[in-house]
Amino acid sequence: MEVVIIGLGSIGVKHLAALKEIDADIKVYALRSRKNAPDIEGIQNLYSFEEMTNLPDFFIISNPTMLHGSMIKKLAGYGVPMFIEKPAVHSMEECDELTSTVCQSDLLSYVGCNLRFHPCIRFIKDHINSTKPGINEVNIYCGSNLPDWRPGRDYKQSYSANQNMGGGVHLDLFHEMDYAVWIFGHPGSHRGFTSQVSSIHIDAPDFASYLLSYPGFNISLTLNYYRKIPKRQLEILFDNDTWTVDLTTSRIFSDKGTLIFESENFSLKDTHLDQMNYFINCVQSGQKPMNTLEDSLKILKISLEHEPLKG
Repeated sequence: MEVVIIGLGSIGVKHLAALKEIDADIKVYALRSRKNAPDIEGIQNLYSFEEMTNLPDFFIISNPTMLHGSMIKKLAGYGVPMFIEKPAVHSMEECDELTSTVCQSDLLSYVGCNLRFHPCIRFIKDHINSTKPGINEVNIYCGSNLPDWRPGRDYKQSYSANQNMGGGVHLDLFHEMDYAVWIFGHPGSHRGFTSQVSSIHIDAPDFASYLLSYPGFNISLTLNYYRKIPKRQLEILFDNDTWTVDLTTSRIFSDKGTLIFESENFSLKDTHLDQMNYFINCVQSGQKPMNTLEDSLKILKISLEHEPLKG
């Protein structure tokens, strides 16, 4: 198997590790933007697509979000499956353009949202699909401190902190919106708000809040870049019980203190491995993935539709 990775930043390296764990003999090529890019063991550098001697089995797009749209359009011309790191693009205009062009082809595509492979998310989705419980309210929260994300680097220079580079908490933490719609379906209506008024002082939104409306219940979704101690939770208020899902510890508790579910020895890297295995199986079998580019763009549009909050 041969794979070409476009973008070997932190997430690209995670995809590389998953590929090598699945198949140590896989041939991996990396498209590099600089001639002096460091060599990585087991990787062959490419500096243009013309250097490819054969078409790969698939491409992985994990370069900065602002470059995704143009890269997706370029690679679509090869007719080769694409694994696209979330979010697929960073603007409504690109969503519309890709929906009317690339999404109309038969090209196999998948947008990487690895929390779909989190054992707690899987448990909740299976529970709701199988038991159809009464739900009154859902609260989703994800907060962490952007300055701590990349030790030794100025966080204000990262793409996360800059709107023109595709940054912003509503895009970086797109996982929450993705799994909300994956579990509960598309909302009947929605509204979103963003702001950038916290003490971390960045150009992109550092706070985002959404309200998704469904028959019988609402989902409140809150994201931020400035929480010192990270918190990533999903709370579901059923008719007769309330469950709190802690995605960090991979545990689910009821409001009575009962342990509903626990995934022992949980490691987030396992979600990347399971995700890559899933995608490779789709490529080899020709099966349509669950989160195609078209599917993901529909969810992404919810995240992109927001109003600025002003103090």
